[in-house]
Formats: sequence, structure tokens, C-alpha cells
Amino acid sequence: MNRNVLSRRVLAGVALAALALTGCGTSDSDSDTPGSGNNAGGEYASLSGELKASGASFPDAYYQEVITAFKEVAPNVTINYNATGSGTGKKQFGEGLTDFAGTDSLVKDTDGVAAGSYLYVPTVAAPITVSYNLQGVDKLQLSADTLAKIFQAEIKTWNDPAIAADNPGVTLPATPITVAHRSDGSGTTNNFTKYLAAAAPNTWKLGSGDTVNWPSNTQGGEKNTGVAQIVKQADGGIGYVDLSDAKASELKFAAIKNKDGQFVEPSIEGTTSGLEGAEVAEDLSYNPLDAAGASAYPITAPTFLLVKTSYDDPAKAELVKGFVKYLLNDGQDLAKDIDFAPLPASLKEKALAQVDKIQG
Repeated sequence: MNRNVLSRRVLAGVALAALALTGCGTSDSDSDTPGSGNNAGGEYASLSGELKASGASFPDAYYQEVITAFKEVAPNVTINYNATGSGTGKKQFGEGLTDFAGTDSLVKDTDGVAAGSYLYVPTVAAPITVSYNLQGVDKLQLSADTLAKIFQAEIKTWNDPAIAADNPGVTLPATPITVAHRSDGSGTTNNFTKYLAAAAPNTWKLGSGDTVNWPSNTQGGEKNTGVAQIVKQADGGIGYVDLSDAKASELKFAAIKNKDGQFVEPSIEGTTSGLEGAEVAEDLSYNPLDAAGASAYPITAPTFLLVKTSYDDPAKAELVKGFVKYLLNDGQDLAKDIDFAPLPASLKEKALAQVDKIQG
């Protein structure tokens, strides 16, 4: 669990304990105060049942934290989210094996999800870091063209002139580069390659998607954690990893040159800046990659939940709606502590309206 979140919960527990002690000896009527005792949880307390979900590993840390917090206000609800990767999540959702799915990429015909059967619900956004492991180099800057050449294995050593040009005054070793990428179908891969296709269109040759044909001399790892592990173990390693997992693995990450020509490190502030200029489609999909703005981090990725337009069981529909509304309201307050950016207010309101469309 994120240390900031853990500290907050410890403090909350101390506060609740103190409140319980000061409440001793009060009249019975005090126990009916809204927000305390059996009334804790308000609109969510009456919910009960189980939800199964799978999908993107990119937002997994955030979803697990929200699920844990939701359990405190809806104790009779069990939610299992399995971070299988966006590709598997969409497939399992389309096969009816799960009640909702997490994805960082949009649904394609090949995903097996019937058109008109689902809705996109934006949840949070986060930077995709370019994490690296290079002894003696604690600060690194990379432009999109250089990044494209590295991940296409055209640049093979760290002292390559293209990397040196991005890092004037930095002594770079002749260490071979070990490129790490996702081996599973991944929305993180989709967004990372979409960024390279947009920001380095004359250099990037591998296209974009949940999977691409990486060079044979690169290494694949499952989920963001798998990529992080490869980078951490290889002197000269480089890979794309969400900020939360990169921090958990104690990796260093590069500053990336944005559309305004500024080298920006991945951060929640840079992600928020990237979100401000994103155009939102009618179905609530949006693309904040390579956004304009001096402070915008250019590899800012959205993530979504896929929910059904209609559930056969009305109780299941209410359960899904209850959880997603909690995520979009109270759950947004947890985002920054786990290195995710909450939705802008206007997009949050549209997402809540999207949830109201669910039938059951």
C-alpha cells in the first residue's frame, strides 16, 4: 500500500478510536447520528453481493485502493479485480466472464466485445514513465525521435550521439541498451506506441496497438511490474512503466521533450496539465497524449472502465453503479496519493451521467 495512504488510514483509525472513547457515557440517541455507527456508508451501506472484474494493470494500484476503501462503506460487497492486462480484460468482459473491465485502450472489433453492449467510464489518468537503470546517470532527457530509435533497437548503446545530443554535458557510458516492453496485450503499450506514432511520425515504424512486433533483441515482461523488474535487473535497461509501479520498484525515469520543446519529468502536475487540453469524444473516450502546454507531460495516458449498458440482474446493475459512483466521487480523493491524476470536474460529471445510463 502507498505510504501516504497507509499513514492517512492510521491517523483515521486513531481519530475514530478517540471519537469512540469520547462517546462513552453519551445517550443512546447519539448513536443514530448520520455518518456514525450502523449508518456509516450512507447510500452504499445497503448494497450487497459480489463483482468480478479484470483488465488493465496500469491503474491496478488505484483500483485496489478504491476497492479497499469501498469495503469500509459497503461491508457486504466483495469486488475482485484481476490485473490481467487490457487485452485479456476486454476479452473476458466480452465473453461475459466479468461484470466490468479495466482498459487503457479503446475497444476494437477483434476484442470480442459487441458494439452497443458497453459504455466507457473514464476513471483517472497517469503518466507512463520511461524508466531506466544506468549506473552513474541520475538525470536523463529524451526526445520522441531518440526514444523511438531506442525502442526500435536502432540505438544500441547509451553513448549514442542521439542520446548525447538530448543530454549536453552528461557523461554517458558505452553500456549496451536493454529494451523492456510488455509481452501481454496492454493498454500501456497501446498508449506508449500511440505517443511515439504521434510525436515521432517520421521515425517510429512499428505502429501502435495493445501488441506490436518488437525487435527480437528486446525483452518482454508481463504487466507493468514485469517490465519494471527487467529494467531493475539490467544495467542499461529501459522500459515504459506507470508512475506508481516505477516508484514502487525505485526506478529512475527520464524527462521527455514535449510538444512545446520542454523536457518534463512524469508527475501528477504534468499529467493534469496534459488532461486540460484533451478533447473528449461523445462516448467519453479521450486522448491526452502529446498534448500542448509547456508543463504538460507528453506520455499522459487515460484509463477507463467498461461497463455493460444493461445487466440481466437489476441487483447487479445497482451494485456496479454504486461502486463506480463511489470511485468517481470519494474515490477520486485517493488518486494523488497513489500517483494518479483525478478527472477534471467537467469530465467527472460526464462520467457520472454515463453511469446513470446503465440499465438493469
